[in-house]
Amino acid sequence: MKKYDMKPIVDLMDKSIKKLNSSKIDNIEVSDIFEWDCPDYVDAFIASADYDGKPMTDEQLNEINNDSGFVYECVMNHLN
Repeated sequence: MKKYDMKPIVDLMDKSIKKLNSSKIDNIEVSDIFEWDCPDYVDAFIASADYDGKPMTDEQLNEINNDSGFVYECVMNHLN
């Protein structure tokens, strides 16, 4: 059985991931907040936001939506 070296693939993936500074994110629009989903709101997601004054790309939105803690914090801010 042939063994494959996954390191080059992992290296490429790591280089494509960008870290966003959450203090530069504003104008956040949260979607799919349902009363029946309380208190976890697992269906909620950030539909749009600005980063450093510019609309976020789909890639950036996907990145912040993968951070469930950040999304939950945005939901709580939206509800309060």
